[in-house]
Amino acid sequence: MTKSFAGIKGKNKQAMDAIGLVEHEGIPISLVHIMQHEYIERIAGAEPGDYLRNPEETYIRCLKNIDVSVVDQYLALNPLRMGNKGFESNGKKYGGAVICDGVAIDSPEAVVDHLEKYEFPRLAEAVRRFNENERIKEIITSENEMQYKLGEGIMKTGYAYFMFPILFYSKYGYENYFMAYALYPEIIEKHFSLQAEYAIINNNAAIKAINIGNLSKLFRLDHDMADSRGILSGIKSLEKLWMPHFARCLAPAVRAGVKFIWHCDGNLMELIPWLLDTGIKGFQGFQYEDGMDYVKICRMKTRDNEPLIIWAGVSVTRTLPFGTPDDIKKEMRFLAENGPGPGLFLGSSSSITPGVPWKNIETLIEGLQYYKRCRRRL
Repeated sequence: MTKSFAGIKGKNKQAMDAIGLVEHEGIPISLVHIMQHEYIERIAGAEPGDYLRNPEETYIRCLKNIDVSVVDQYLALNPLRMGNKGFESNGKKYGGAVICDGVAIDSPEAVVDHLEKYEFPRLAEAVRRFNENERIKEIITSENEMQYKLGEGIMKTGYAYFMFPILFYSKYGYENYFMAYALYPEIIEKHFSLQAEYAIINNNAAIKAINIGNLSKLFRLDHDMADSRGILSGIKSLEKLWMPHFARCLAPAVRAGVKFIWHCDGNLMELIPWLLDTGIKGFQGFQYEDGMDYVKICRMKTRDNEPLIIWAGVSVTRTLPFGTPDDIKKEMRFLAENGPGPGLFLGSSSSITPGVPWKNIETLIEGLQYYKRCRRRL
């Protein structure tokens, strides 16, 4: 029997106004993902051990008590991957050779060999077997299930179901993948092209799912393209090998009114103008200490000359773990005062891992709630 989701809309007017760039009071709160079990329970008003016993209910109560406005990535079970104080190996050892389909990825040539023998045929088969109706149903069902769990007041926005070509460093390892990228660019571009062929038919289904299911048109794209020094592969090679395939994947959705925001890790400044040219409407997550110029970004416009949608956050790599409550207040004031106007959300820059002092978490939440209710218009 299919579960009914009638009546669970998750509407949040403040967030909807921010997404629509409608002038409003206060700043909505984006997802604040706290991973320390003790803190989740404390914010939720739960007993010690409740998160492990009933993780989803406890986690969502934590979000509601923070007064989160929007959730894109549903992460209620994510902290189960670690203990209260962080990752606990329990004596297990990690590392070793990368093995894919029985192939040892120990050279750039092994990357090329695996792509040609396994990945290329796999993508061609996925295109051949793609069932649009099933994909539409899958997207609508998944998004509605997550919205049902979040309940009223927290708006579920899009994540993960639009696709585009990605760099396969997570599959093959950085060293051998990027050597293959440099030595065999024609093979890498063919991989981007084949990924794009599947992404296009998937994304057409996703557009239909949004319209049929009345899903949020705000969607976060997430793929780490930079480290603290800059773009992982260099901007020039991306312009030739990756960017044309990325752009053609997302163009139909941009024309259909989907508002894509891009997750930023590392120093992504070189890529930002190009992303805006493709129709990206904003950005989420900033490593300010790596050179991400928040003030400059917030003053930029979309290709349609609109203000950006910005999900700004207090730094989880610097300010929250190592700063003082006064540092947190200062950073929040800076983010609020230099944001783009009605399209601004506040939260944390990424996941908050265990070890952040409780006083800093408390100050963050108090600040978010203050700015959410602040009567001063931006």
